Amino acid sequence: MELQEIFKMQKGLDQHIEKKHGLEQSDLFDQKVLALLVEIGELANETRSFKFWSLKSPSPQEVILEEFVDGIHFMVSLGLNCGFEKIEVISSRHSKECTMTEQFLTVYESVQHFRKKRTVEAYKKMFEDYLFLASLLGFKDEDIKEAYIKKNEVNYKRQQDGY
Repeated sequence: MELQEIFKMQKGLDQHIEKKHGLEQSDLFDQKVLALLVEIGELANETRSFKFWSLKSPSPQEVILEEFVDGIHFMVSLGLNCGFEKIEVISSRHSKECTMTEQFLTVYESVQHFRKKRTVEAYKKMFEDYLFLASLLGFKDEDIKEAYIKKNEVNYKRQQDGY
């Protein structure tokens, strides 16, 4: 997945938020990790993939995609925190087969591993695991990029409106 435009857009949004809230000198790494984990949980909730006790259908694909790109915002922001914005291509393909629930758990583990290590390898693994989840959800790179751009605009507007 080509990420340069997304990294550039996220950098602008992060700088805007940090300046607006006087956080330019703050270490926001752990807050961003927690935000990412919460967003992954919200995504799982919309897919309902783990809710074996419920007959209710998953949310519409556009809702699930919007939740997915909320996670992309925080993943990219974490990459910027660590100086990893030069990553060019991250694969969304895995050789293993797994359930969506298994992949959600893998993503949670990858996020925690990245939190502890903060290496480019751990970052790439986390991102790849998340993109593999996207493929299980039926999203293509183009879908993700388009939804990210739309959500980035919404996030800017929210900041202007005092979110």
